[in-house]
Amino acid sequence: MTHPKKVPLRKCVATGEMKAKKEMVRVVRSKEGEVSVDVTGKKSGRGAYVSKTKEAVELAKTKGILSRQLNVSVPDSVFEELLSIVEKETN
Repeated sequence: MTHPKKVPLRKCVATGEMKAKKEMVRVVRSKEGEVSVDVTGKKSGRGAYVSKTKEAVELAKTKGILSRQLNVSVPDSVFEELLSIVEKETN
């Protein structure tokens, strides 16, 4: 008997939806307090997941959800990078 492969699920901080890890983008705060987008999902530090949708990224930006989750102010460049990743995924 073969067991179906377990799909790792993560919760989007913006929408609250549980989705497969591959459908999310991880944003990481390092020990130094730097915030960056982690496309590999393996960087060390405090992480938060956002769905790969434009709506989720904009919701996280307007409500300051990522800043709250990571306990640090998130620069606009991070949101621009997230939006560019979302654009690439949809095309």
